[in-house]
Amino acid sequence: MTHLFTTFAATGSAHAVVKTFNDAGLLFPRRHRKGPRKGELDWAPLAHSAVLRILHNPRYAGVFCFGRHRDRADGDGTYIRQIKPREEWISFIPGAHPGYITVDEFEANQTRLAECAAAHGTDRRKGPPREGPALLQGIIICGRCGNRMTVRYHVRRGLELPDYVCQRSKVEHADQICQALPGASLDAAIGQLMIDTLTPLAVEAALTVAAELEQRAGYAGQLRAAAVERARYHADLTRRRYLAVDPANRLVADTLEADWNTALRALNDAKDAYDKAQNAAAANLAETQKTRIRTLVTDFPAIWNDPATPAAGTQAHDPPAPHRRHRHQERENDHLHMRWQGGQDRTITLPVPKTAWELRQTAPHVVEAIDQLLDHHTHAEIAAILNARGHTSGEGRPFHPLIVRNIRDEYGLRSRQQRLRDAGMLTLDEMAGQLGVSAGTVKTWRHAGLVSGQCYNDKGQALYHPPGPNPPAPHHGLPRLSDRRPAQTSDTHEPTRRGAV
Repeated sequence: MTHLFTTFAATGSAHAVVKTFNDAGLLFPRRHRKGPRKGELDWAPLAHSAVLRILHNPRYAGVFCFGRHRDRADGDGTYIRQIKPREEWISFIPGAHPGYITVDEFEANQTRLAECAAAHGTDRRKGPPREGPALLQGIIICGRCGNRMTVRYHVRRGLELPDYVCQRSKVEHADQICQALPGASLDAAIGQLMIDTLTPLAVEAALTVAAELEQRAGYAGQLRAAAVERARYHADLTRRRYLAVDPANRLVADTLEADWNTALRALNDAKDAYDKAQNAAAANLAETQKTRIRTLVTDFPAIWNDPATPAAGTQAHDPPAPHRRHRHQERENDHLHMRWQGGQDRTITLPVPKTAWELRQTAPHVVEAIDQLLDHHTHAEIAAILNARGHTSGEGRPFHPLIVRNIRDEYGLRSRQQRLRDAGMLTLDEMAGQLGVSAGTVKTWRHAGLVSGQCYNDKGQALYHPPGPNPPAPHHGLPRLSDRRPAQTSDTHEPTRRGAV
């Protein structure tokens, strides 16, 4: 029982207490209230309802109380038990008997449980950290309307990034959201502030953490050892009962022998669980946690920024983490007003985060390079040159001809075809009209070097330089058949003659 209250004081959450017990393999006593085993004590895994029932019961604080509940009749004849307010109890006498905790600790636990319950209400004032990497979930307040902001996540380049959204008005009145802001830069600024604040206290915090871990491990070991002792006592009891029975009563002897065997198996299971848990706890404390503690002493910022550090360990929910934060947007900067648990206030000024399209914009020097390369190269050639220079697109990807074309269109750059046309070059049809030949002849002459041109795209299409004062004649580029393939002759046979057979 003491371990339950100690764990709740350290974690502040009934769910965390259940998880701690289950992870350590610790069982919790419970007494059967009905059924054939009514009144018997049994050991089972700890349940969340049992933790809440114990934490809300003042008897564990040494208080004698009476009249905490009322039974209300339902319409079908059943009764519903309700908890009455403290002022309606019949009696509340502190110090009536020894307790596991003091009355002040009991009141502090009630306050913490109420705060955790409020985390599921409309205001969600405070609660244990949930899953997700957001640092300020549950404690960030909108600087415009004063409502608490919720957290949403999006994935960018494989990383899960938070967004803080004020949407109370949208949910309740179908209105527009008050404001939404990306949380990556905000969390980074708050984290850096905490690093700057907590680094001088890293040694003291490390020693405190080490002492607490050793205390928890030692207490858990005592509980496991007590479980082994209970199993050993029960096995010895069943053995003595079996040895004391009259051998003539075979039915009773067989039943007691079966109980003895069951108790021996339970004892072996308890010993095995104790040995495994002790070895695992010792190894984990010696190798993993102590190493992390030593690293914390020397380099707390590395631990804070380490991706392997659980998000729940860095989320701001305990002192000296920020208690609340307000934001109002101006034209250039965001002002973050932060209040610590101790009451101190800090204001951080950050530039307004860039939007998604601004983050994906191509660098200006890359756009300038594309503009220059379009004078002499096609899209594929430009993409190869940019990749060779080590440039990347706004999304961090290698260049592709389609990306080059999209950048050209987005920034209004003149195409290579327009540039060549502005330089006075002719299209295929215009060149064919001036030379008085077909378009196919112009292509043939270009490949033969009789006319010159430049490709304006990656399909091989070209524009042509105007013909000079001595343009090629129509027969140029059309060699005779005898020039293309020599005639086959023989010393003994006459050449083959064409004609009808």
